[in-house]
Amino acid sequence: MRIGNINVKISAISLAAFGIFTIILLGTVIATGETSILVWGVPVLALLLIIPAALNYMSQKQYASLVPMYEQEAKNVRIRAINLSMIGEPVRIKGVIEQVRFQFLNRPQYLVADRTGEISVKMFTSPSEDVQKGDVVEVLGTVVKRYILSGDAVINCVSIRKVENVQQS
Repeated sequence: MRIGNINVKISAISLAAFGIFTIILLGTVIATGETSILVWGVPVLALLLIIPAALNYMSQKQYASLVPMYEQEAKNVRIRAINLSMIGEPVRIKGVIEQVRFQFLNRPQYLVADRTGEISVKMFTSPSEDVQKGDVVEVLGTVVKRYILSGDAVINCVSIRKVENVQQS
């Protein structure tokens, strides 16, 4: 579903919950013959789709509003140069996606590599552009710790988009 220039996506888990509760509601109505359950059941089922869609829309809109600021302030860095002393700094990296995880939750995590190394890139909403393993991408984000108290440096992604596969020198 598209609202304005934002492509709203509902996660597979939200769709599964909607499907399971729809089956339960219909089964109950058929088993009991009590159609008055539908007065509350149908609006609740609708909310099982509307709430995740609204949350996804709001998070994508917020991320989209941050992109211009990150495009101005982010420094181009190689992955090997990213370390814990850079926490909180906006960065721009270019590399190849080696692995994609948790895309079905609308909270994708990418393993992005360039010639100097690889780094985990976490995004807390679905990206505006569909990127897959093997794509050459540009990532804008902030360097953060993997875990709150410990861990290595990772990138909290604001924007990930495909770029042309240009030979790097």
